[in-house]
Amino acid sequence: MSRVIIIGAGFGGLAAAVRLAARGHEVEIFEKQDKPGGKAYVLEVDGFRFDTGPTVITAPFLFDDLWRAVGRRREEYVEFRPCHPFYRIYDDTGRHFDHSADEAAVLREIERINPADVEGYRRFLASTRPIFQKGFIELADQPFLRFRDMLRVAPDLARLRSFESVYRYVSRYIKDDFLRRCFSFHPLFIGGNPFYASSIYAMVHYLEREWGVYYAVGGTGAIVDAMVRLLRELGVAIHLNAEVRELIVEGRRIRGVVLADGSVRRADIVVSNADVAHTYADLIAPRYRRRYTDHRLRSLRYSMSLVVIYLGTRRTYHDAPLVRHTIIFGPRYRGLLDDIFIHKRVADDFSLYLHMPSRDEPDVAPPGCDAFYVLSPVPNLASQTDWATLAHPYRDAIIGFLEARFLPDLRKNIVVERMVDPRHFQRRQNNYLGAAFALEPTLLQSAWFRPHNRSEEFENLYFVGAGTHPGAGLPGVLSSALIVERLVSHRC
Repeated sequence: MSRVIIIGAGFGGLAAAVRLAARGHEVEIFEKQDKPGGKAYVLEVDGFRFDTGPTVITAPFLFDDLWRAVGRRREEYVEFRPCHPFYRIYDDTGRHFDHSADEAAVLREIERINPADVEGYRRFLASTRPIFQKGFIELADQPFLRFRDMLRVAPDLARLRSFESVYRYVSRYIKDDFLRRCFSFHPLFIGGNPFYASSIYAMVHYLEREWGVYYAVGGTGAIVDAMVRLLRELGVAIHLNAEVRELIVEGRRIRGVVLADGSVRRADIVVSNADVAHTYADLIAPRYRRRYTDHRLRSLRYSMSLVVIYLGTRRTYHDAPLVRHTIIFGPRYRGLLDDIFIHKRVADDFSLYLHMPSRDEPDVAPPGCDAFYVLSPVPNLASQTDWATLAHPYRDAIIGFLEARFLPDLRKNIVVERMVDPRHFQRRQNNYLGAAFALEPTLLQSAWFRPHNRSEEFENLYFVGAGTHPGAGLPGVLSSALIVERLVSHRC
């Protein structure tokens, strides 16, 4: 068996470590931060606990499969509970839509907003089933290493109208503007623009209906803790505060890594859970790269970034009309997304996502307190925005909005506050341009067109995580680990 080094202890790196260790490989993980989890880092301040990464769990069986691969049961390590509703979605007028697993309840919500769209939704839901079958069941865990792999599925993708955007696809069935937003926003969860992301991502709607939306008891960090416990049982070493600064290249192979302290660790196989663009641009000298040159990396389209404000309050807001996952659309939809993705400018308006785990789990905050965060999509650092100047007024605008609309007296009740902006994703998480979800999931940056799970440059370098196939989001990241396991096993 081989000696494997994994760069990064995010979900992709942890999942790949489980799968490769189960195959008998000697695995070590090197993580830059002081805790495992990568983007799923847990921030703890004065008794308040915040998940800083993914909070929505879909396709939970992918986690179950990890534990099953080593003869264990996930339920004995971490508990998942369903969300009811999945999300509460507001427009700028105060109308709301509750999206849930109950089809009858969803139809009642649609009828309340626009009765004419009830039948259209039925047809939309039915149309997403074959997209889900092809895009997720058949292709999400299959590698796309050769262009003929893409040619093989192209007729099916064309038949499913994957050349349309998610928003255009939804609009074929749904006429009300607010409902169109409610059924087209999902690409934003993986860094995509609903007006440009391929309609193949409409499968997310069906995926949620098929398996539900869950949260982990104890937060997403509890899943990280469970995976770390499992890895320790498998004998996998996780090195923290251990940043990889360079990959050692010999010919067309990677022979190991150089850490920030100058030490060298040799390996037969290297798996990068770091950002793909960062791996190529910052860890491998330009003279070794033939395909992923600096020019090519600059030419790719990257996802938006985020502003996230973590708040601990001295009171609870259980009387507010909010649920665990609340989405609040601003007055503009396409215009705001154009500003974020195309014009690369920070607009005066915004859309928000609130994560309020203390609704279900009061122990994430001290007694009588709340812990939650508010997230706003913003352009990545290609915008050249001066966040040192803009961060505070942007924060004030969001806090003022929440106080006026949902959380009375918020400002005077804040006792803990932390804020991150695109600079954080570049500096702390090594995301190219501070793009929080790596490459934008357009049609021409998906499947074969996305950086491959086995490097096109080096025969023993593999990628897991958001930047490779099949893409961002927990189902995509976990599927990338399964792909890498299969590729490594096939070569070995």
